[in-house]
Amino acid sequence: MYAIVEMQGFQYKVEAGKKLFVNRMDAEKGAEVTFEKVLLVENNGEVKVGAPVVAGAKVVCEVLDNECRGEKVLVFHKKRRKGYRKLNGHRQDLTNLVVKEIVLA
Repeated sequence: MYAIVEMQGFQYKVEAGKKLFVNRMDAEKGAEVTFEKVLLVENNGEVKVGAPVVAGAKVVCEVLDNECRGEKVLVFHKKRRKGYRKLNGHRQDLTNLVVKEIVLA
């Protein structure tokens, strides 16, 4: 069983028991978070597609860690033959979630 759910403007494929990293949320470590914008649910070969969301479906997650950082992304700017080079780095703040269950109504 899996579901496609919208969290903070991004769509994620989730399964019960799986971990995922999402953009930083305002939730404390150990808190339970519920997402109700479920766009698609697959249960034993039966697929329910929402229009735009599946009625009565929700995904329950638990916050494992709220202080994660993503991998470093390097941004390099250069103008050829001008001697201009600039290197910037960025690490995104993330929240680590574990999916506890997918609930259908």
